[in-house]
Amino acid sequence: MRLTILGGGGFRVPLVYGALLTDRAEGRVTRVVLHDLDAGRLAAVTRVLAEQAAGVPDAPEVTATTDLDEALRGADFVFSAIRVGGLEGRANDERIALAEGVLGQETVGAGGIAYGLRTVPVAVDIAHRVARLAPDAWVINFTNPAGLVTEAMSRHLGDRVIGICDSPVGLGRRIARVLGVRNPGDAWIDYVGLNHLGWVRGLRVAGRDELPRLLADPGLLGSFEEGRLFGVDWLRSLGAIPNEYLHYYYFNREAVRAYQQADRTRGAFLADQQARFYREAERSDGSALAIWDRTRAEREATYMSENREAAGAGEREADDLSGGYEKVALALMRAIARDERTTLILNVRNQSTLCVLDADAVIEVPCLVDANGAHPVAVAPLPDHATGLVCSVKAVEREVLSAAESGSRASAVKAFALHPLVDSVTVARRLMDGYAAVHPGLAYLE
Repeated sequence: MRLTILGGGGFRVPLVYGALLTDRAEGRVTRVVLHDLDAGRLAAVTRVLAEQAAGVPDAPEVTATTDLDEALRGADFVFSAIRVGGLEGRANDERIALAEGVLGQETVGAGGIAYGLRTVPVAVDIAHRVARLAPDAWVINFTNPAGLVTEAMSRHLGDRVIGICDSPVGLGRRIARVLGVRNPGDAWIDYVGLNHLGWVRGLRVAGRDELPRLLADPGLLGSFEEGRLFGVDWLRSLGAIPNEYLHYYYFNREAVRAYQQADRTRGAFLADQQARFYREAERSDGSALAIWDRTRAEREATYMSENREAAGAGEREADDLSGGYEKVALALMRAIARDERTTLILNVRNQSTLCVLDADAVIEVPCLVDANGAHPVAVAPLPDHATGLVCSVKAVEREVLSAAESGSRASAVKAFALHPLVDSVTVARRLMDGYAAVHPGLAYLE
């Protein structure tokens, strides 16, 4: 089976390859094709993968190319993990938003809108190419903003594109751990929302919902990351455990202030860190894998550090530093390729799952996965406060998609203005002007 990874020179690609190396079953991936626009990044990542494969019998063959059509032709699965504008673009997204006093995170608020506006046209072009060159391939979308980009691609690929994220998996794992569930895979996680905008409303083990026990125990509730991040009282008021990204909504002023006071933004930190990794990997005669491991540990330990500092949540726990999205991707591929039926939290078209959204809206919910793809599971309606937020953010995503399709600058400004974390049409216009000045990828907006 052939897997193509778009953004194949990306820093997290070795996580995916490491997961593939653990798969010894029949029908596994035997060939990996890396595609990237940057040949130097491809060379560095290929070195890391070669070290990972050393001593592993029948490790998947790895090839690399800068030709997109060549990479796609004949693929069985396509992982889309691109970053349009690179980390420099992310740093600009953050900087411009923070200068206006609003959040610039890459998937939430103004930064997420700017990232989506320049990413959607590229993702749609990829979808067209997949339909033409690899019509039987399944596309697994890692590209952020994951829900928005998956919805853009689904308009051309239908249900053959599925978005994944490791945030719900990590959240479910933490809740199961604190409740003493020995095997988190035995738990059914009632998780509903959009990507980076969802809530765990229940965690069932052997048919019994264990979440009320957690919410009733302040000691347990305050013992893991979300309890420390959001505070015990707020979680008990919600009656649910929100995805960590909802901290940007529930504690927006504190988050913005923490980001403004930081020495540099997350994007600027990662741009410097990863530039150093690629330089060292290119020049070093030593282990590229060791350099990558060291850099990854630093990256994971500093994840959402400003939010944790603002909330007094302390450092991340060791168990949360191991990633996770690559395991979701491998489980998804196995389920489809081998009909190994499983349940995963994924980004898929709504169909009739949430009655407040139309059938084509991409949502993030538990899905039953088999050889025919991912099928969203029926869920109970969200409470009013969550419904309002989901509908509001989905309306913003739709304006981004409209702007990307029509080239309308007015639709792009509308997307900024309608977002719950942007509180002024005047600010929305200034954001659009600021982003257009630094991102060549937004020149299509008129």
